[in-house]
Amino acid sequence: MKRFPVSGFEFRACQTARPAFNSELATRDSKPGFGALALAALLIAWPLGSGAQVLNDPTRPPPVFSNPPGDTGAAAGPLLQSVMISPAGSSAIISGEIVKLGGKYGDARVVKITANEVVLRSANGTEILRMYPEVNMKAVRHAPAAGK
Repeated sequence: MKRFPVSGFEFRACQTARPAFNSELATRDSKPGFGALALAALLIAWPLGSGAQVLNDPTRPPPVFSNPPGDTGAAAGPLLQSVMISPAGSSAIISGEIVKLGGKYGDARVVKITANEVVLRSANGTEILRMYPEVNMKAVRHAPAAGK
């Protein structure tokens, strides 16, 4: 232990013990080895989102709003955007227009409104607008319980 007197105060400096030398790993004064550099390069180059699943954003506007003008995509016809069912009556928003049950949308009449679809009937025939057209829902039949 060394003593350093400075204007009436005395400071003491302790020398810490040096770590033991391990010849298998590296010397104390050496630079990072090839293994450490290769590991750092591998971690930097690793694709960060490679295992992530792509999810659709439920708050994203329908494709009809993102298509540029003049683009005739899959959403060229009427688009069911929302359904409102209450004891006072049912209505739907079709391509931005509020239509009540029995009301008219263009030359078609709204004949049925459910939670997921609206049925339009016109001289050209019947058209079903679905809230989620890309989802195919199927009815599930329950098997009778065993022993009955």
